[in-house]
Amino acid sequence: MRTHSRSRSPDLAAKRSKISHMNAPDPADHFANDLFDHNTTAKLHATYRANEPFKYAVVEKLFQDELLKKVKDECLSELSFTEKETDIYKVNQTGDLASLNYLTDAQISLLPNILTLRNALYSEKFRSFLQTVTGCGPLSGKKQDMSVNSYTKGCHLLNHDDVIGTRRVSYILYMPLPHYTLWQNDWGGSLELYPVKESPDGQLEPEPIPSKSIPPSWNQFIFFEVQPGRSFHSVEEVVVGGEGEDGRERLSISGWFHAAQEGEDGYVPELSVPETKSSREQLTSSSTTFAPYPADPEAPHPDQPLSDEHKNYLSDFLNPVYLQPRTMGALSSRFATESSLELHSFLAHPLAEVLHLRLSEVDTRDGLGPERAGRIPSHTAGTSGAWCVRGPPHKWRYCVLNPPPAVSPRTAQETPVEILRTLQDELFPSPAFRAWLAAVSRLLPLSHAAEARRFRPGLDYTLATSEEKDVRLDVVLGLTPGVRDSGTGEGSSNENSSLASALDDVKGWPAAEWGGWECYMAPHNEEDDPAIYRSGSHSKPSTSNTNDSSSNGHSHEHISGNNGASTSGSHAHSPVPSDEDQEMQDEEEDSTLLTVQPGFNRLLLVLRDERVMRFVKYVSAAAGGSRWDVCGEYEVGMIANDDQENSE
Repeated sequence: MRTHSRSRSPDLAAKRSKISHMNAPDPADHFANDLFDHNTTAKLHATYRANEPFKYAVVEKLFQDELLKKVKDECLSELSFTEKETDIYKVNQTGDLASLNYLTDAQISLLPNILTLRNALYSEKFRSFLQTVTGCGPLSGKKQDMSVNSYTKGCHLLNHDDVIGTRRVSYILYMPLPHYTLWQNDWGGSLELYPVKESPDGQLEPEPIPSKSIPPSWNQFIFFEVQPGRSFHSVEEVVVGGEGEDGRERLSISGWFHAAQEGEDGYVPELSVPETKSSREQLTSSSTTFAPYPADPEAPHPDQPLSDEHKNYLSDFLNPVYLQPRTMGALSSRFATESSLELHSFLAHPLAEVLHLRLSEVDTRDGLGPERAGRIPSHTAGTSGAWCVRGPPHKWRYCVLNPPPAVSPRTAQETPVEILRTLQDELFPSPAFRAWLAAVSRLLPLSHAAEARRFRPGLDYTLATSEEKDVRLDVVLGLTPGVRDSGTGEGSSNENSSLASALDDVKGWPAAEWGGWECYMAPHNEEDDPAIYRSGSHSKPSTSNTNDSSSNGHSHEHISGNNGASTSGSHAHSPVPSDEDQEMQDEEEDSTLLTVQPGFNRLLLVLRDERVMRFVKYVSAAAGGSRWDVCGEYEVGMIANDDQENSE
């Protein structure tokens, strides 16, 4: 967990006698002129009901400008921001400002304007205004839920519907910096709203591409009623700001208004469960569709050596070192101990050579290569021709291959698409690869699923899902090329170019700066907030993943097992670090089982137990190209030996 202290900060976590600070002047004085005028309210109500893809409203100026400037100054000078990162977001955030009620008068004296703004937002007058505009019903004044968020370079929030507990209205108040500069669209940070469609199981799910994008602007206030299966939204990655830059950041105050609580006017206990599932409830499984193996040939046994037929088939694809009995025996022993393997230089040299060169060319052709200079691409980038977007984005978004126009022979391997399709449709489902997997894992693959995946920078990811009852064997062939300089300038040497290229690689994928890592996490507690329990790896993982492009391995030095895993904190709800924060960070690190950075020509094998969560972290717009892989998933069974059978 990284904590960025802007200056001295009050101890908001201190639990003291609750002090009431609600005896403020008329809150209307702090809001923009005419906000509560009948005509203004009626106009907002009409646009709210008419807006698509779901009902929302935008107030272009919410507060008196002088108050908001003072609030901005207090946020930057008196509060501390903790960098938090999970599978679904990366953001710098303070604690819950509801804890202001527990501060001493001396501490409150440092935050008078923040307190004024918070009390105005949760005042009866403003809550009544929100009810009139949205028709959402009574809102709570005592249950307050808000924090200050700073999105700097690389920060993002992926697709979700905000449905948790008693939340009724979601809101965001923008204070982008510098406040005197108009925020540009190509800086990122827009609020994206998604249309929905009905899924095969009858649930509403978001379309892969948003239909509305709203860039932030100073003093702008956006709000909408939280609705299961309807209010899907995300925050586009911010591609400016950060240390050493000119102070640009997407600063905002955001939170929720909750339904009236017990003891408040309008309180109604919830007696029924909504028919439509929230995005959190839909993240229960990956819903993989498996294909069975044919009855003939017979299922392989791990103690049997590969047949000549299987060896001949696999030799067209695999590095020959991985077909040697000694190597396979060593892999089997290691997998039995660690339940995971990472095999470098897995594909045979001719295939790897073509893929390394031409996948980078595909990115350049589609406007997704390093020439993009960190800008966020269009949502349709890379989707012409062979590729299409797979959603729904509240679970995952990435590109997969379109069905082929006609069946191609296995020898037709001239293009990267044809090679990827052959790996997906022929190698991964083949009886020969099944026999190889059985020999290495000592498990029997019963059915299979495989897909070539392309994770585009600035767009794609998978969120954490798990299987409640089933054990799976995950087999992922990483094919992400290292980023190379597009050319050498006049007078530069190839040696210097190679050195610069190597330095680029160390800064990118292996350093966890571009996302895209594959992460496995231990099962979570049911009461945990999903925005807390799905943690990723932000600090540098202790893996051996460097982005070399070698295509053949000839010793066991190319075999790496369970990688070190590390996480960034996501539990803190205090604007300052505390012992409790550190304990939560330690728990989070313990929950991360495996983290593997993207690489080229590496096969990852992981035995995934039931309820273990898995995700691919969002690929940053800063990445020099797409993250490519072929992902296989196998239902497996244990093979009983003769002694076990006789004892039964």
